[in-house]
Amino acid sequence: MTSTTQQSDSATDDEFLWLEDIYGQKPLEWVRSQNAVTEAELVNNQFLADEQRLLEVLDSTDRIPMVVKRGDHYYNFWRDREHPKGLWRRTTWESYLTDAPDWDVLLDVDALAAAEGQEWVWGGAMFLRPTDGGPYRRALIALSPDGGDAQRYREYDVVDRSFVEGGFDIPVAKSRISWAGPDALHVGTDFGPGSMTTSSYPRTVRTLRRGEPLESARLYFEIPETSMMAVVVHDQTPGFERDIAAHIVDFYSSRTFLRRGDEWVHIDVPDDVNVSLHRQWLVLRPRTDFELDDVTYRGGSLQAARLEDFLAGQRALTTVFEPDAHTALQSWSWTRDHLLLNLLKDVSSEIRVVNPAQSWTAEVLDACPPLHAVDAYAVDDEDDDAGNDYWLVATGFLTPTTVVRGTIGGTHVEVKASPSYFDEESFTVSQHFAVSSDGTRVPYFQVAAKDLALDGGNPTLLSGYGGFEHAMTPAYSGVTGRGWLERRTADGRPGVYVLANIRGGGEYGPAWHQAALHANRHRAYEDFAAIAEDLVERGVTRPELLGCTGRSNGGLLVGNMLTQYPHLFGAISCGVPLLDMKRYTKLSAGYSWIAEYGDPDKPEQWEYVQTFSPYHQLQEGRKYPETLIWTATSDDRVGPVQARKMAARMKALGVGNVWFHEALEGGHAGASDNRQAARMHAMSFEFLWKALTGQL
Repeated sequence: MTSTTQQSDSATDDEFLWLEDIYGQKPLEWVRSQNAVTEAELVNNQFLADEQRLLEVLDSTDRIPMVVKRGDHYYNFWRDREHPKGLWRRTTWESYLTDAPDWDVLLDVDALAAAEGQEWVWGGAMFLRPTDGGPYRRALIALSPDGGDAQRYREYDVVDRSFVEGGFDIPVAKSRISWAGPDALHVGTDFGPGSMTTSSYPRTVRTLRRGEPLESARLYFEIPETSMMAVVVHDQTPGFERDIAAHIVDFYSSRTFLRRGDEWVHIDVPDDVNVSLHRQWLVLRPRTDFELDDVTYRGGSLQAARLEDFLAGQRALTTVFEPDAHTALQSWSWTRDHLLLNLLKDVSSEIRVVNPAQSWTAEVLDACPPLHAVDAYAVDDEDDDAGNDYWLVATGFLTPTTVVRGTIGGTHVEVKASPSYFDEESFTVSQHFAVSSDGTRVPYFQVAAKDLALDGGNPTLLSGYGGFEHAMTPAYSGVTGRGWLERRTADGRPGVYVLANIRGGGEYGPAWHQAALHANRHRAYEDFAAIAEDLVERGVTRPELLGCTGRSNGGLLVGNMLTQYPHLFGAISCGVPLLDMKRYTKLSAGYSWIAEYGDPDKPEQWEYVQTFSPYHQLQEGRKYPETLIWTATSDDRVGPVQARKMAARMKALGVGNVWFHEALEGGHAGASDNRQAARMHAMSFEFLWKALTGQL
């Protein structure tokens, strides 16, 4: 495919470069003026009522409080109407089993924000493993000042319920931190010039001792500036304490090192092999086929070996999982004695329990209904009594999420269930396959009324992502149920929701992802377009009633629907998107995505990158669908400027049906609390419904 416009490669010829000044007065004035126009069109009494219904879902006290076991307690982070910034809390297992657990609040983020005059957003907690079986007490708390990826890390004592006076306190940055012991941290952060990569992540990791200033931390590990990120983690597993370093070259290439004495020892496998260590085991997951001692191991498979044997030169690997045309490995988790494999079989979950003590034999765990997603992972592999216990988190488009706990070799029982938030009984889920332009069969899920009329008259929302080997799987969403499925046209038709499983994702393993990299990016877009055409051919909808939505890389996806397939859609909602693929490597974390898209600064790669750069594919005089482009000022991953520039260029070209909205807080998620999330969802749904039903 060739470019349809002749755009200069020089950033100085970009007429909207001024909008890249994220917090500049003039750009923010432009943002506020655009927000006012969009809100005047969309926000009315009905919008506010719909927004409130979505907020009820997000704030519901009947939601499942997901927990993580540490020692004798089960920890949870919780947001609701009374605590919009959230509570970090814990309870016991006996209490968690009740309908109303007795929660012990450890940190009230709303109270903290009020006391410190800073709009803190919770980023998680990282515990120091206690010695000699004592209770968990010290943790590093991550807090973002604006919902972005940059966070401050502060040492907290869960017994005293306070930050440790004189304790560790790492300033706001895109940091990667690990406990190195009771009185030390391995810190990858912004130490000043030369300490961050061109991808805006840590280039060096230093060891910080308790009581010393950050600038005195000793250099421990470093990588070239052009790589993506340096990480060091301390494995705190009793009997297997060790430091592991990762030189992350790009999203799909890394080198893993093990500290032995004063040296880093490279675990010698190809860079595109994922390496993980668990106790005595080395586990490898190659992205492409690789050969070791005349044996070829397939991409997407999983191998295991004893770590010490491998380091000593014994390279015989045991294949634990082998993919096929329908089945792909998504993740794995260790219990004390077993390995849990989470698989997708034509995008439905399958779980296998592998026993290393019995030659790595595997059995299927009977816990996965068709067209559902079930994730299995260990409860606490180091617990003497619960070491072989596992969680099962099961969900489906019309099946509220459940949490089950089981024991390998025993039974599993339901622990918690999410309530129903919409009339699921009126709908049905089906899976279909569209044929892309190169003949590839591409699956998609359809959620529609049981009495769906196949006459092309149904407002339909098609959602997708198609990147970074991320699989789009079935999931229950009260927000989608209320915000889209339960809407009704004037003649009483509900919305239809469709989820695409296009190439670029990970639904069929790394090969499915690699099929849409770099110059082959258009395969993802061709797949998505094929699904749109299949929906019309099957009589589900017609182009003027078909909308699409995507965020981040999904925003790039729907941006290409806008510029390359405008005839297939009546409306497009494009969120926190990549759109200017000439400048993306220079904006926020964009440089780290070159492995996915290509390098626009290399002329031979710009030749193909420009063909899927929506900002450069816009044409004056062309008719485009109704379009909403939305973002967040504080998004420091993709950044708001690509969305700003796309909307501004469309308006300058005379496109009158483009709308823009930018949340002035919220990070890459577009929202930092439930209120903001409800506004974001309501705005997208309201825009799409109005646009498709002729109300704009």
